[in-house]
Amino acid sequence: MKILLLEDEVMLNESIEEYLESQGHALESFFDGLEAYESIKKNEYDLLILDINVPGMDGLTFLEKIHELKIHVPTIYISALVDIEDISRAYKLGCVDYLKKPFHLKELILRLDRIVLSNDVPRVHLRLSKNYSYDQEHSTLLFNGLAQTLTKRQSQIIDLLSRNRGRVVDFEQFSIYIWDDQVVDNATIRAEVNRLKKFLQEDIISNVRGMGYMIEKP
Repeated sequence: MKILLLEDEVMLNESIEEYLESQGHALESFFDGLEAYESIKKNEYDLLILDINVPGMDGLTFLEKIHELKIHVPTIYISALVDIEDISRAYKLGCVDYLKKPFHLKELILRLDRIVLSNDVPRVHLRLSKNYSYDQEHSTLLFNGLAQTLTKRQSQIIDLLSRNRGRVVDFEQFSIYIWDDQVVDNATIRAEVNRLKKFLQEDIISNVRGMGYMIEKP
């Protein structure tokens, strides 16, 4: 899961980042709300972990601002604030959990896992590279957020490889998924993939010799 962390306490920020990365998550951490705001306008995240009282732009205003941009991401607030008005505002803004400082890092991962299991994290967009992502809901390849025009077969190839990021898709899978299990030789599949690779502005499709193709997890 790709997580945006907004926390201005240096030691806590570093501790959370180190711990969640050890659990297999990718983190981008920020100490300033304005910097985090600029990042989320350009990048996609699966989850936000936000402190409230941070410089630049506080965590509550941050969530308000990104909602104005039609950006909706599951959010956990972490804060030493106990004012019921702040907590109430956080939930009204749509946060899915609120964790009072100090807390044990294992408690944070338990809350995070609960959100994942509850399907609150949509995982609609799959990050393929720095600039490419794949919108599963609309079966659309995006480059810097802009939809790319592909042929039907190219779209099917991207769909198959995107949904299997980090795994090799062999020639038999291509034949079943894209050619409806028709008899098709490996050379035909290679030619179709190569045409797609020439169209792409980044080399995101890797040839696994003698096996098939894959898109690495970024």
